[in-house]
Order: sequence, then structure tokens, then C-alpha cells
Amino acid sequence: MNNGNQISANSAFTESGGQIGQSALDLLKASFSAAAPANAHAADGSSAQHPGAVMYMLDRIGCGFLAFAAGRKVVEANATARAILMVDADARNADDPGVLDELSRAFNRLVGLSSAARSLGSLTSVIVSGKYHAPLVLSHAEPLMPAGKSIAMLVDLDSHLRPNPALLQRMFGLTPAEIRLALELAQGGILADIAQRRRLSRTTVRSQLASVFSKTQTTRQAELVQLLNRIAILP
Repeated sequence: MNNGNQISANSAFTESGGQIGQSALDLLKASFSAAAPANAHAADGSSAQHPGAVMYMLDRIGCGFLAFAAGRKVVEANATARAILMVDADARNADDPGVLDELSRAFNRLVGLSSAARSLGSLTSVIVSGKYHAPLVLSHAEPLMPAGKSIAMLVDLDSHLRPNPALLQRMFGLTPAEIRLALELAQGGILADIAQRRRLSRTTVRSQLASVFSKTQTTRQAELVQLLNRIAILP
């Protein structure tokens, strides 16, 4: 943390998970060299360079993606980036020039809070959290990036991925009540609070948790939450 206002590199990567962050960076780099779908087009009318599958995967792992043309102008963004930058748009108008201009302004306002804003490289990581005033901005020089192009990865430390309830049922055979408990724990819930909110006794909730432990082959809440976080990226 820098003077209490900027996220420190150590805390950011500890909380967001360096392994997931590195995977996202690898996906971002790969997206520039991947073949584009025949029916995909960027906002400027040219063929899009980022296959829908890659964008979907980045959304699933909670990674915001922005592609820039010269002048740090956004030409492409995924749903997670739009959410982090609080730009109201959906898939139907995501490529609208007005939306892209709004994303450009929102991104520049965000990184403008950091002292690193003037030295952005061709590959930029921006880590944000409501706990801090300024984001952590990390710039990288990517030699394979086309001239005049750049990309940014955005990660919100306060956002929690949510496992697919149907997947929990298929993978582990959890009941609806057990799935609800698992999802609340994955979002940082506390057993006592969950019991009170659901108007259940603590004994009932502990019994459900014991069943979840058995079915998922875990023994501690921390281990269960780690498992749920890992499978949250699956569709």
C-alpha cells in the first residue's frame, strides 16, 4: 500500500491469486495471435482479433479485458471490464462507438488515480478494490504486440466468482440446500450468519456442512472455499 491509498503489489497478488492472474495474461497475449471467427467484427469494421471463446474464458475467470488503438482509445471490451468500469452496456450494444468512448474515458479516469498512469506499456494490469483510493497499475512491454495496439487486464479484488449451481449438483451430488450453503460460503459467508439469515439452527447448518465436506472430499471450510473458487471458472 502506498501512503494508505494505493494497493500494494504483494497484497494485490495475494488476494487475487497470482496463478489466475498469470493465466489471464497468457490468454490476453494469445488472443492477439488467435484466428478470428468468420463472423466477428471489431468496432471499426475490421475482423476482430479476439475470438469469442477467449473473451468468454476471461469473463469466467473474472478478468476484465480492454483492447486499445492509438491514443488509448478502447476498441473492444468484455462484460467484466464494462462492469468494473461501471459502463452500462450489454452484448447487444457493446460495440457501439458511444459505449466504447465511455469506456475509454472511464479507463483513463481510473488509471489517472495512479502515479503509473503516464507510463502505460503495451500490456497493462489494473487491480482495483473499493478498500483503496488508487488502483495498482502494472505495465509490461510486450514485443509481440502489433504497433499502436495495447491491451489491459482489469481485476477487482472485491469481486467473487460464483460457481454454477448445476455444476455443483452434477459434480458432487449436492442437494439444493447444500448448494445454497456452499455458494454462501464461497462468497465469504459465516455459518452463524447463514443460519440466522435462513432461520435455521446452527446444528442444521453444521449438518449440511458436514454433508458438503463428505461429498466434496474436503475437511475444512478453507479447503472447501478454495475448491469452490477453482471450479467457479467452469461454465
